[in-house]
Amino acid sequence: MAEPTMTNILTLPPGALAEYQEWVNTIKQRVASARLRVALAASSELIALYYELGAQIADREVHARWGSGFIDAFSKDLRQTFPGIGGLSSKNLRYCRAFFRFYCAPAIWQQVVAKLPDTPLVGVDADLATLLARIPWGHHIHIFTKCRSVVEARFYVEQTLEQGWSRDVLALQLKSNLYARAGKAVTNFSHTLPLPQSDLAQQTLKDPYTFDFMTMTAPYNELDVERKLTQHITQFLLELGKGFAFIGRQYHLEVAGNDYFIDLLFYHVTLKCYVVVELKNRKFIPEYAGNSTFTCRLWTACLNAATTSPPLDCCCAATKTTSRWNFPCAT
Repeated sequence: MAEPTMTNILTLPPGALAEYQEWVNTIKQRVASARLRVALAASSELIALYYELGAQIADREVHARWGSGFIDAFSKDLRQTFPGIGGLSSKNLRYCRAFFRFYCAPAIWQQVVAKLPDTPLVGVDADLATLLARIPWGHHIHIFTKCRSVVEARFYVEQTLEQGWSRDVLALQLKSNLYARAGKAVTNFSHTLPLPQSDLAQQTLKDPYTFDFMTMTAPYNELDVERKLTQHITQFLLELGKGFAFIGRQYHLEVAGNDYFIDLLFYHVTLKCYVVVELKNRKFIPEYAGNSTFTCRLWTACLNAATTSPPLDCCCAATKTTSRWNFPCAT
């Protein structure tokens, strides 16, 4: 949302007016920061409440004899008492129960219920509990209803916080199974790069890349794929992951009077290196790796910036994505 135009009802010399406007902007930032902290605190309390409601419901299902319809009755009673509060529907109360069941081991349910509400999110690993309190409830529903394990869920929670994902982006990453693909690319980074950059590169690349947004039908060739990817560059960058910046398509290199073209060229701001993407519309074969090495050496020879690391090559084939790290040619 655009910043509202500052109202100027003071008649002041230019210097004094500029000082006043700077002071007002400082106060605005302070108010905005305070609002955000209040919102985060409220969200944290809400997550703790929903976890407790889920724990109470799960416990009563085991130990009480109220029948299968007590959640609906419970919802009705709560809404009659708190008519202005959302989140008390039968559907959301069942989500609360699922939230608790997902993160808390059944063997300790009874002990957990006894410690609530004095210890919020008791039964959850302390570090994970801190993370859970920091993302909105709508994000949580996507995560615990789609993930198969707490480890997988933690991955999406951490990524949501690190990347600043909206609910829609989180849903897209869950649908594309980012957890299974993250860091799975076929690479030789661990053998050719010093830590920690090797780990960073390994975590950045995903295999296989999914390009569902392209909606292409066979047959198609590498140029068709390349054209579609650049038409949908926003989605493509989202699929690649954090840190990629698009440089160009069919990027021209000239070496010794010969013309060469890179299918897609990116720069990775975290790794501080160029990423050369080569597209192959057939099953991956070993000779592609040799071609990739040649291309990366061309790139290094043409633009060997002192502030960048050696280029990273990614060959996207029809059935497998492979990535190789290539050092500059010896001089």
